[in-house]
Formats: sequence, structure tokens, C-alpha cells
Amino acid sequence: MLLTSQRHIAHFDLDTFYVSVECLKDDRLKGKPVLIGGSGDRGIVASCSYEARRFGIHSAMPMKLARRLCPQAIIRQGDMESYSKYSRLVTDVIADTVPLFEKASIDEFYVDLTGMDKYFGSQLFTANLKKRVVKESGLPISYALAGNKLISKVATNEGKPNAEMSVALGQEKEFLAPLSIAKMPGVGKETAFLLLKMGVETIKVLSEIPVEMLTNLLGKNGQSLWRQAQGVDETPVVPYHEQKSISTENTFQQDTIDMDFLHTQLARMTEKIAFQLRAEGKLTGCVTVKLRYSNFDTVTKQKAIPFTAADHKLQKVVKGLFDKLYQRRMLVRLVGVRFTQLVPGNDQINMFEDTEHQVQLYQAIDSIKKQYGEGLVIRGSGF
Repeated sequence: MLLTSQRHIAHFDLDTFYVSVECLKDDRLKGKPVLIGGSGDRGIVASCSYEARRFGIHSAMPMKLARRLCPQAIIRQGDMESYSKYSRLVTDVIADTVPLFEKASIDEFYVDLTGMDKYFGSQLFTANLKKRVVKESGLPISYALAGNKLISKVATNEGKPNAEMSVALGQEKEFLAPLSIAKMPGVGKETAFLLLKMGVETIKVLSEIPVEMLTNLLGKNGQSLWRQAQGVDETPVVPYHEQKSISTENTFQQDTIDMDFLHTQLARMTEKIAFQLRAEGKLTGCVTVKLRYSNFDTVTKQKAIPFTAADHKLQKVVKGLFDKLYQRRMLVRLVGVRFTQLVPGNDQINMFEDTEHQVQLYQAIDSIKKQYGEGLVIRGSGF
């Protein structure tokens, strides 16, 4: 029998984060069906309240269909600047309270409380941390405590909203057994469809399939899926402060003062590392521009921004920083762009402003770049 290591991992997830922030700004929205996203017919739903979900609405749904399902829904375009501010606020509260945590997305955290039972008790500590987040941010948050990241995340999702769950060590497999395979993290639509065709509807049935059969069917993913179905997950909590930056620099063969050339180079560099962000499933919350003059004097300027990975938005920030940075009217030897405060995230495009067409365009461009190379498709500003 596979045993879970003696860890205590808490998963925290802010309930309908975007909607909750909007409710803080306007308490008349509380208890109402609220949609966050583009308001036009071609817009899409970035988030929705639990009241809206009762009408069958979900994120990534075309806004036109959502309005048809719930004509009385209140639509807010969304404010990524506010969401980023509150995300940082909650991050600061957790960072001030625990020694080891991972920021899994803009509104999701894992906290490693292993060994805490010797001092305060993991359950009590987790409950108190939730109270502190609610008190200091005003946002509702759910949590679950378990022996690994997998179980804590699934338990949080099962208990939301306002979840306060715990799964005892040794009960992981029993907890998962009755749940649909769609509740298992990592099971995408294609895998779920394949398993359902085989008659595998619950995680219990999945756990009973021989590991060799799943491996033959799904490759390495099948072996990983089998272990997860047993309730086993050794994935560590990755400290948030270890998040790396993504950057690029360009030293010119000849020093230049050509502003059009410099802006073009910065646009291409920004597009390059923004694509890298999306390829790695990350968002950036801070942009830095670096400039080195011909006399080797080096200056930098940075700006905290709403979390994003959309290069057309990042290019505006980079250009603005460079224009403020370049003051001497001296030849330039080097320029660089760096993205920091990276967090995992699938909100690769600002769905509050962009239409479904814009989202599909990004997906098509990224698909071409991944298949044929990132230099094949370049924005006009990069020429």
C-alpha cells in the first residue's frame, strides 16, 4: 500500500477572486449574479459569481451566451490593477505569517505547515491564517489541510465557497474515491473523454486500473495519474521567493541614437520574452528596462503592473519606461528588458478588455511560434 509522507500542506484559494474584489468596491453587487469580462457580443467571461453559476455560466464562456442564460446579470469589465493590488496584499499577509509558502497563481497559495503540530497545531494555525487574510483584505478565502498538495487542492475545490476542510493522513484514497475523474488536477478534456469511453467515471475506478495499462494508454502521464488516484503526491511546496525573472539584453554592434531603431528593438525583445512567459504559463507583475550609454553608464527603471503576459500591453509599459529613462541624448550601447514578480497563471490575456477574437489570435500566434519558431510571426512594431 502506498503511504503519504507525514507532511501537512494547506491550500488556500480566494473565492471568486475577481468578483469578490468588485464586491469590495461596490457592496451592492453582493448576492447578485455578477459577470466579469468584456461587455460586447464578442467578449468572454473571465469570472462569475456563484449566483451566476446557478444559471450554467462558467469562465471562458462567450459573454453573449452568458447574457442569454442570465439576462439580469450585472457585468463588470474588470480591473486587473485592483486584482493585482489585492493579490499582493494577501501575499504579504501570508508571507508575514508562515516561513514557507508557494504562490500557485494570482489567487491561490500552498503553505507547508509540516512540524507545526509540535507547537501550535496545523489545523488551528490554518484557521487563524484564514481569519487574518479575511480581516486584512476583506476577501473571502477557502482552505483545506491535507498530507500533500494534490489532496489539499481537491478538498478546497470540493468545499468552496468558504471551505474549511481537512483530510486526515491515511484517508487520501478514501476521500478521492467517489469523486468524478474530472475533479482530478491534470485530467484534461481529451484524457477525461478517453477514460469515460472506457467506463472510468470515478477516481475509485481509475485507482483500480493496473498501472501498466494506464502507462500503455497514456504514457508517463498514465503512471503519474495512477499515483494521484492512490492519493499520493510528493510535489514539494516551491518557495515563492525563488520565483525567477525572465529577461533579455541586446548589445549593439554600433552605438546608436536612432530612436525608431531603439523602440523597434525593445518591441521585439518584449514580444520574445512575453511569448516565453505564456509558454511557461506565467504572468509578470513588474517590468524593468535597462539602458547602457556609450560611456558604459548604466541606468534602470522599473514599474509594478497588473499581472499579465500579453505582449501588446507589456510593450506599452516598456516604451514608457524607456522614454522616461533616456535623458542624456547620448549614444546607446545596450538595452534590456526584464520581467519579475512572476506567478503561475492561465489568464494569459486580459479577458476584461480583449474579445474572443483577440484571445484566439494570441492562441494561433503562440501555436505557430511553438511549431515553427518564434521569429516567424512578429508584430508590426518589431519591424
